[in-house]
Amino acid sequence: MEPTRTEDTGSSALRRWGPLGALAVVAVVIAVLVVGGGGDEATPPTATPADVVTTQATTTEPTPDPDTPDEATTTEPAVDPTTTAAPTTTAPATPTGPQDLDPDTGLPVGVLTHAAAVDAGIADTIDWGERCDTETGRVRIPWFFRTACWAPFTGDNGGATDRGVTGDTIKIVYWIPQTTDPVVAYVTDAIVNDDTAADVEDTMRRLLNYYEAYYETYGRSVDLEVMTASGLIFDPVSSRADAVRIAEEIDPFMVWGGPALTNAFGEELMARGIPCIGCGPSQPADYYTTHHPLVWELSKSATQMNLLVAEYVGKRLAGRTAEHAGDPAWVDEERVFGRVWLDTGEASAGHNDQFEAALAEYGVEVAASVSYALDPATIQETATNVIAKLKAAGVTSVIFTGDPVAPRDFTREATSQGYFPEWILTGSALVDTNAFARTYDQEQWAHAFGLSNTSARVDPRHSGSTYLYEWWNGEEPAADDSIGIIDPFPAVFYSVLAGVGPQLTIENFAQALEQADPTTRGITVPTLSWGVKERWPAELEPDHFGADDVTEVWWNADLVGLDELRREAAGMYMFVDGGTRYLLGEMPDTTPDVFDPDGAVAMYDSAPEAEQAPSYEPLPSAPVHALG
Repeated sequence: MEPTRTEDTGSSALRRWGPLGALAVVAVVIAVLVVGGGGDEATPPTATPADVVTTQATTTEPTPDPDTPDEATTTEPAVDPTTTAAPTTTAPATPTGPQDLDPDTGLPVGVLTHAAAVDAGIADTIDWGERCDTETGRVRIPWFFRTACWAPFTGDNGGATDRGVTGDTIKIVYWIPQTTDPVVAYVTDAIVNDDTAADVEDTMRRLLNYYEAYYETYGRSVDLEVMTASGLIFDPVSSRADAVRIAEEIDPFMVWGGPALTNAFGEELMARGIPCIGCGPSQPADYYTTHHPLVWELSKSATQMNLLVAEYVGKRLAGRTAEHAGDPAWVDEERVFGRVWLDTGEASAGHNDQFEAALAEYGVEVAASVSYALDPATIQETATNVIAKLKAAGVTSVIFTGDPVAPRDFTREATSQGYFPEWILTGSALVDTNAFARTYDQEQWAHAFGLSNTSARVDPRHSGSTYLYEWWNGEEPAADDSIGIIDPFPAVFYSVLAGVGPQLTIENFAQALEQADPTTRGITVPTLSWGVKERWPAELEPDHFGADDVTEVWWNADLVGLDELRREAAGMYMFVDGGTRYLLGEMPDTTPDVFDPDGAVAMYDSAPEAEQAPSYEPLPSAPVHALG
């Protein structure tokens, strides 16, 4: 399968800018756990005495998804969130007006890609350094989608160009949740993720060293501060207090990550002029326009995913028989759809309404729409009620949008009630990973198929975040279970930073992010873009979300292979048609080729031929050399 590629050549300024043509997001796409939710503060689940945690800072266990730290359980907030003060007005304002571009290269002054230098006829006059393969114009890392070479910068970088920036450093805060957060434990315990906060911090810092060796940073290095949440991630009071502390005590250029079940953290940061990537639950498009250029996401929005799922259901499933249901009585019956969705706040119901409206455009109705709350203490009772409602409505095909652990309880309960429908995947975070799917009732999940945000996998011993980490460091990452969801933050940041140039400001960062070409399309990676790229309806642009495409998968309960944590066992997702990926509007109007091994791939032993990477040794400065 030959991926469509965005080449690093050409005369347009936009194309020359394209650092994003090679983002190193090589493991999983960051996807929001509350992809079907978002909005105002989530309704906290009921706490049991064992769950009560004081709101002091503690070390944290990484969540399996940085955009989606999760939690459940609560102490009563010390202050009623409805009476908290409004966010503080913006502190230091960012410079107005984007920076000027060089008329000859279309890039900011001081910024030069190898392709632009070739176009200008000056590539041979530049010392590109050991990090660059001048034959290809790309950096010397063993990955097909590696970034373009950037000319080493010399001269004055402007010093303190914005808050949190000096001539030598860029202050970044990396937010992580508490280890004791019961919802985090609910998720991590399900797959036996034993990474500690110290493991996460160590892995992140070593990743920064790797990126700074290969990406142009214009004389600056990231000064990272890791912040552990002082409370639970749905608590607006502690979340807002954390944001105030970040602004007043740390004063960074940017924050990575935040509590996924409350807007309070991100909104307090933005009110103080501090941008954040992956800070909170998915919001409507106008929320991001209002807060531009201070809020960005790595995943799709709930609205974007709703449109893709509606297209899939409308074009490929509706009006056809439920041939993949586990109940023989349904395989010749026309599908009856039901939906199960995670309710995390006021916007959740709005997103559900929007999804049903999108389905209606294809003439599809939902026979039963059932929400649930993310509460480990009551999930079994919830599962009993949810399955009973779906069964009573005669639903043959369950469209699931929710967290990665709940399907374990829902599928077990379905079997208990003798209910065997089709399970339709919607790209919900980590539900489409082998590690979590192996925890579900396999008699049920053998009838699971649908859309995935993840890309076709390559043996992690030969490709991916862990592979590149080990290539550079000479040893496994301390956070070996979590690196795939740690890596995308620096991957995006350094890619954009290279295109910003020496005049680093929040507004210039946003300009570089929006102006860059979409990332290369392939099989083993998603394609990402921000700004106006005409990939989404006009009302959803400019786009503040990254990932754009999806692939189709089905669950093979019997196939033995490696999961995302390198554990070998039975149960693997199969990528249809080798992992072909679709943007909105590209979905074929044909019956899905699911549960057909012909052309399906669980994992490539090595990257597909069109995505094969060259072999390089790490730079002499790499830790692997120090390790001998």
